[in-house]
Amino acid sequence: MSNDSLLDIRSIPPAQRHPMIFERFDNLPHGEGFILVNDHDPKPLYYQFQAERTGEFSWEYLESGPETWRVRIGRSQ
Repeated sequence: MSNDSLLDIRSIPPAQRHPMIFERFDNLPHGEGFILVNDHDPKPLYYQFQAERTGEFSWEYLESGPETWRVRIGRSQ
């Protein structure tokens, strides 16, 4: 997990966040992941992953607010 890159989206306009996250995910090699840094709980993103990438991802909260959320998103093998 120490090789995971960071994707800090706090300064990105909200409309651009999910497309950027899915682009990063889709370019991951299987078994790899990245750390998403956000200013709110990304639960809607989790539901979008469930709907659009069922069985293809892992999701692990590393920090849960109140000001910063960090989630490791991985691409399943």
